[in-house]
Amino acid sequence: MNILNTPFSTTYNTAPFSKIKNDHFMPAFKSAIEEAKNEIDAITNSSEKPTFENTIEALEFSGQQLDRISSIFFNLNSAETNDTLQQIAQEVSPLLSEFSNDITLNEELFKRVKTVYDQKDSLDLTVEQQTLLDKKYKGFSRNGANLSEVKKKRLREIDKELSQLKLKFGENVLAETNNFEMLITNEDDLSGLPEGTVEAAKQLAESKNKDGWMFTLDYPSYIPFMTYADNREWRKKLSIAAGKKAFKGDKLDNQNNVLQIAKLRFERAQLLGYQTHAHFVLEERMAKTPQKVESFLDELLQKAKPAATKEFVELQEFANDADGINQLEKWDSAYYAEKLKQKLFDLDDEKLKPYFKLENVIDGAFTIAQKLYGLHFEEITTIDKYHEEVLTYKVTDEKGQLVSIFYADFFPRPGKRNGAWMTSYKPQFVKNGENERPHISIVCNFTKPTKSKPSLLTFNEVTTLFHEFGHALHGMLANTNYPSLSGTSVFWDFVELPSQVLENWCYEKEVLELFAKHYQTGEVIPMDLVQKIKDSAAFHEGMQTLRQLSFGFLDMAWHGIDPTDVVDVKSHELKAFEGTQLFADVAENCMSTSFSHIFQGGYSSGYYSYKWAEVLDADAFEFFQEKGIFDQEVATKFKDNVLSKGGIEDPMVLYKRFRGKEPRPDALLKRAGLIEK
Repeated sequence: MNILNTPFSTTYNTAPFSKIKNDHFMPAFKSAIEEAKNEIDAITNSSEKPTFENTIEALEFSGQQLDRISSIFFNLNSAETNDTLQQIAQEVSPLLSEFSNDITLNEELFKRVKTVYDQKDSLDLTVEQQTLLDKKYKGFSRNGANLSEVKKKRLREIDKELSQLKLKFGENVLAETNNFEMLITNEDDLSGLPEGTVEAAKQLAESKNKDGWMFTLDYPSYIPFMTYADNREWRKKLSIAAGKKAFKGDKLDNQNNVLQIAKLRFERAQLLGYQTHAHFVLEERMAKTPQKVESFLDELLQKAKPAATKEFVELQEFANDADGINQLEKWDSAYYAEKLKQKLFDLDDEKLKPYFKLENVIDGAFTIAQKLYGLHFEEITTIDKYHEEVLTYKVTDEKGQLVSIFYADFFPRPGKRNGAWMTSYKPQFVKNGENERPHISIVCNFTKPTKSKPSLLTFNEVTTLFHEFGHALHGMLANTNYPSLSGTSVFWDFVELPSQVLENWCYEKEVLELFAKHYQTGEVIPMDLVQKIKDSAAFHEGMQTLRQLSFGFLDMAWHGIDPTDVVDVKSHELKAFEGTQLFADVAENCMSTSFSHIFQGGYSSGYYSYKWAEVLDADAFEFFQEKGIFDQEVATKFKDNVLSKGGIEDPMVLYKRFRGKEPRPDALLKRAGLIEK
């Protein structure tokens, strides 16, 4: 019996991870695809005239078993992968792409959908139903339903190829990350590094039966080394290794994958009648057009560049005065920025870390969720997990009703990709009068506990945890009828609002007093340190903004143009960076070949949305500050109009209902110190 093709007889209907074997997946996928095809056939061949219920709703709730298996499989492929899973991913992705095309290119099914769509003004639909109808219709029209048979065939070929190319891109980046090891055998070369980083490097070396200290491209190893290591040559080696991932001309090289993905996306957009891939994507975003994105990025660039240039010159002078460095390089940036920050604010991340024990930070996030939204988190051990390090929680409301199941996975492992993300194993929706509650997960890569210390977070890691937890709240508090409109199923340039707005609480005195306690003494973080955190929040904001903008420009350089004639990835990238470049280029390095957000994840033509959402989050938090950061009225407005509503209405409508007006960039520019407060 294949457990993936049967209803889960588990507590809260959670995924039975320990009983799932690798060889269950392929048969389960094939069986679920067949089942979903039968459901689609039943809708298509119905003798009844098309209605919202028998066509649109039926389509929405078809393929649920397939969706469940897919979410389990692809989440594991990101957080706990192995060679077998990666092989299955390569085999199953084309099947799923083909099945998706079978639906969107099904003429008879589209006729039924179009019949309902053409009657929409005479149907008595709720706002949510109208949105679902619009989404289903566009799901067909934006995926080729109106194309000729020849063009439909080509679209299928493109989608199949793209699904495999994106997977291969990600696999190459992961392999490059895992393959690199930097062993230091001379203790003098560890000068400047924090004690915890040294201990972790020693443990890692021992686990590989090596003498010395091992450093890798995993963030908890890479970031402290680049920030604190006094040895410039070792910093250079590590920096260049990170920058040349999948850019070495070997079997893990991604240059051709980048070119193929960009060109196939362009061809696909053209087939569908759009000028570029960006025109296609942005039609379904708050920004609407590439021109709006370009002008948004340009406006921020005008504000940020003078500040960034000034900060860069100051940093160059500081490095020169300190160590005679007359040419500041990329591997010097974090190191001297940290030294300058310590000098200006007397603030050292290493002095802060003892106050940010991971367990305390988690409790702090939970307390904030309780104060704002009435949520209660109870760790439970009766839920199956995919790795022993994963923590599992039952989330309830003030009446004790189940809100969500929550998984948290915090430490790096060889089978886990870098970075941090939120995802779900089961969406929220209402069916047969039953409000099915979601199963939400956050995955991070924080510093592991060592033999002598618990996991102590940098302040940057604290904000990362809050960021992902903000996404998680968006998923947990979902309260809509349809899974495709639930939780984080919103316009891509709106999805970062709940995550980024929660980061603001990390800087508030009354919040830090809740959880920032010394892991040994229990002493609450001294208020002078809190003030320094606040004072330093805008430190190098000009350079940070320029860096984010450069990624946005690079994204648009690949997707907002016709890339047919682009033959050299690196020179194309350099052209995109022209307006934002501060550091000299490193010949061996290339950003695009490991830019997973846009070439593997869902951010193609959407990287600008991080800055876009910052405008929203600064404006939204200003509202909280006006009334009080735990003000119940504002929190309830945010919960009822943003967090629980998913994608049931245009995000600007939802935002204005919460805020009472459209957002303006002033709050962000003030917070960043780019204009006067």
